[in-house]
Amino acid sequence: MSKAQRATVDALMRQAPFDGSLPPEQLRKDFEAQMASGPAPTGVTVTPSVLGGRPALTVEPEGSPATGTIVYFHGGCWTFGSPAAVLRLTAALVRRTGVRAISVDYRLAPEHPFPAAVDDGLAAYRDLLDQGVPAERIVLAGESAGGGLSITTLLTARDAGLPMPAAAVAFSPGLDLTCSGESMTTKQDADPLFTRAELATVFTHYLAGQDPHQPLLSPALHADPTGLPPLLLQAGSNEVLLDDSTRFAVRAAAAGVDVQLDITADVPHVFQTFEGMLDEADAALDRAARFITTALARA
Repeated sequence: MSKAQRATVDALMRQAPFDGSLPPEQLRKDFEAQMASGPAPTGVTVTPSVLGGRPALTVEPEGSPATGTIVYFHGGCWTFGSPAAVLRLTAALVRRTGVRAISVDYRLAPEHPFPAAVDDGLAAYRDLLDQGVPAERIVLAGESAGGGLSITTLLTARDAGLPMPAAAVAFSPGLDLTCSGESMTTKQDADPLFTRAELATVFTHYLAGQDPHQPLLSPALHADPTGLPPLLLQAGSNEVLLDDSTRFAVRAAAAGVDVQLDITADVPHVFQTFEGMLDEADAALDRAARFITTALARA
């Protein structure tokens, strides 16, 4: 893997560090502008759709898709982001797996604080089941806050008595809104994007005064993962959110869950977005695609 590529990505991210104190409207505008740069994804078709009563984008591979559905949740600290903003990442999974993805535009804080996003995630999953899509043909996936939402959707679906999907994939998931992981300190200088203080500030929109010490807000600390399907957690070693993944993986393994913790050295938060620019991003996406296709093949 290329040290020069990693250095370039790190420098790019340090040019626009995250400012959690900005108004949500500005965060949304800046994120959309940042993610819109670069070429449009190729090898897929994109169609506006609806899932669980929320707007969505259905992303399908060119040609005949393989059997299965990825329900995708975008990142953005539960406050900004959209399916359009992360379309290239969603498309990267679709191209590699040959499976369609439905990327859900769940409600955002502060207009819709916790548990609105979790409710929308559950509604999306329930809608697919109601349409007759077998649970074992569904994979949940997402990045950052969306990675966290993929996990909390599993927890709420299990508690609602719904059948579990084939698997879930979480890229740099947000799984601890208490911001108490040691990596919040130990990775502060290595992380080119986030600090504990900035994350704690922006998380207040989603929390809306609620105690973060709850299973659906900080599953890395408080959730019981018993009964969840196979999980893949991918993170970079250069991110303050690293311990969100490592601690939840330990909880999941202790609960008897088939969990893979996939940490890539010297790369930042959601490094998979740098597909085609960072060798580690392409390799991680290849591993995620194999995990998804293997999980669906078990059906």
